Amino acid sequence: MCGRFSLFEPIDSLTDQFNFEFFEDLDARYNIAPGQDILTVIDSGNSNRREGVRMRWGLIPFWADDEKIGYKMINARAETIDEKASFKSALKKRRCLILADGFYEWKKDGETKQPYRFGLKSKKPFALAGIWENWSKNGKSITSCTIITTEPNKMTRKVHDRMPVILPEDKIDVWLNPAIDESSELKKLLVPLQAEKMESYQVSTAINSARNEGEELILPINSL
Repeated sequence: MCGRFSLFEPIDSLTDQFNFEFFEDLDARYNIAPGQDILTVIDSGNSNRREGVRMRWGLIPFWADDEKIGYKMINARAETIDEKASFKSALKKRRCLILADGFYEWKKDGETKQPYRFGLKSKKPFALAGIWENWSKNGKSITSCTIITTEPNKMTRKVHDRMPVILPEDKIDVWLNPAIDESSELKKLLVPLQAEKMESYQVSTAINSARNEGEELILPINSL
């Protein structure tokens, strides 16, 4: 699964790299957790620029009675995403980018779990494949999303049996293209990024608490 990530790149740099419009301030975040609002990018219908949108992390299906179901839907498995009632419609019609510059996974070591941070060797931010949904009930409306996960590559396999789908920059247009709605074509994009493009290292267990924030959370302890 992917249960925590970071995004601290300045918003001007992000809008340039991923070609989208966003007119709000964006705080640097080193420990983003489920249930929080995160930055996503969607197709705006404008051929020149995409649109940045804040969404709650944890997808709430439109048919759900209780918004708390979102805490159980922070990830969607690539292998079965087109089979699940909660996800298959969004895969066809409501796809997004979830921007990040690193994510965390935990490796069990005896009675403890050691957190690791994963990112690109280039140090650049990247786009995670996501889907989103609108939910309304009793006068309350929430736009929410989930991160799609896939099998691990050689690097992440050392720590965890899943990893988020990191979209190569040359595949982003395809993922966001509303004219593409064949599940079989979309699922071809939902594969592990090459391990050779990534780096990883141990970080402090302070990352375990979603209450903790700050640049010190990404400082390395050891490299894989």
